[in-house]
Amino acid sequence: MPKAKQLTTPLGVADIVAVANGSRLLLSAACRERVCASRRIVEGLVLQGIRGYGINTGVGALCDVIIDRSQQQQLSLNLLRSTAVGVGPLLSVAATRAIMAASVNNYAHGYSGVRIEVVEQLLALLNSNCTPEVPSDGSVGYLTHMAHVALVLVGEGRAQFNGRSLSGAVALQAIGLEPLVLEAKEGLSLINGTPCATGLACLALDTAARLLDWADVAGAQTFENIGCQLSAFAEEPLSWRASPGLMLVGQRLRHLLASSGVLEARRELKTQDALSLRAMPHVHGAARDVWETTQTVVTRELNAATDNPLVSGDFDNPRVHSQAHAVGAALALALDSLGIAMASVAAISERRTDRLLNPQLSGLPAFLSGDAGVVSGLMIAQYTASSLTAQNRRLAAPASLDGGVTSAMQEDHLCHATPAALKALDILGNTQTILAIEIFCATQAADLQPAGRQRSPMLELLYRSVRFKVPFYFDQRPLHDEITQVRELLNQPVSIVIPVFQ
Repeated sequence: MPKAKQLTTPLGVADIVAVANGSRLLLSAACRERVCASRRIVEGLVLQGIRGYGINTGVGALCDVIIDRSQQQQLSLNLLRSTAVGVGPLLSVAATRAIMAASVNNYAHGYSGVRIEVVEQLLALLNSNCTPEVPSDGSVGYLTHMAHVALVLVGEGRAQFNGRSLSGAVALQAIGLEPLVLEAKEGLSLINGTPCATGLACLALDTAARLLDWADVAGAQTFENIGCQLSAFAEEPLSWRASPGLMLVGQRLRHLLASSGVLEARRELKTQDALSLRAMPHVHGAARDVWETTQTVVTRELNAATDNPLVSGDFDNPRVHSQAHAVGAALALALDSLGIAMASVAAISERRTDRLLNPQLSGLPAFLSGDAGVVSGLMIAQYTASSLTAQNRRLAAPASLDGGVTSAMQEDHLCHATPAALKALDILGNTQTILAIEIFCATQAADLQPAGRQRSPMLELLYRSVRFKVPFYFDQRPLHDEITQVRELLNQPVSIVIPVFQ
């Protein structure tokens, strides 16, 4: 069973990813006390009749409609039902768990005012592996996804448990819970804030970090098989361009390519190589720098209270703050940037693959085929990489600039943080396939090198791992299956294959 994560201080990106992948999440005594204290503040607001958005008023353009105390429970439930308007395919279990973990993290700051019972119900779903069914599309910001999660808390909606799709009521019964009756503000707090985009962003960061490592490996393998000039990655000249990412990629490429007999045989035969080969430190490194910036933004979001309204004070002196902390502008901008960065990494990979397959550029048989003409070799694999690169280009259009107007002009500026996270994940999925195609092609190229030229020790490890999954390709099998096998290899960290990356 995965190790449990205890929420004492705000969760980090790695913590959210761990819970998404199955770890249990526990609430510390300090967090529990903060949640309970914030609930007492809401009770004070309700008792004193102090106006608070979504507590005793309507929401959106209905924010000036006062809701009688006797109707505040119904308002909370109605908000879930009317906001659960998601459409399209369901989010993955990991994505939904990431969102739920980020929500618990948000409430644990102690400014939302939900009861501890609400947090415990979310934790019970997580820790019982009972996952609400959440449609992926239909959100401009943060409402619809959490509404579908929250419906299960009250015994509505649907959830997956033990491989079955169950109604919310049956799912709760299966794990020994009763449906909640929501109190004032809880319906709004359950759908508000940025946990949806934040949870998805954590998954995007985790995936991007893994693929950035694989991009260095894929590029090094192509670089070796084309016989490029290793001087392009010399440490001192690279240091004249200030970039932590660039320096790291340069260092890794030097390690990966050290003692390569293939490169030694071609040393000083060319003045310089094409940009898709010698600019890897600059392109991969720039993407790493964007990754670091994105991680900083997401970490800040995990450390922040993003509900609206927020509450402070105490039961006797309650205060309510209607600000715009639920707006995810920082997340949207950062995730747009991460998506563009990873699309760039994929694009340069596709260019390297094309050079491997072109005999005029690689010096190897056309399309890495053993019998060109009758055998097409890997020709069409590059078509797929080209198609996915173009798809990434379309996906990389910034969601943060989409704007839009909702709720009768009350919400007249939209940042689209959750759509930015979802399309970043789509870009990453395409990038994984594009890198898998490059590695598949470069491994084929390795088999076509002149006899006696030894691969670098590091890339020999990669070669063996790929060949363990797929043999030399000679048009005797559907190419789709081969690419899928290599793509699955990229689901694990590079350090499993090449120890230098540990």
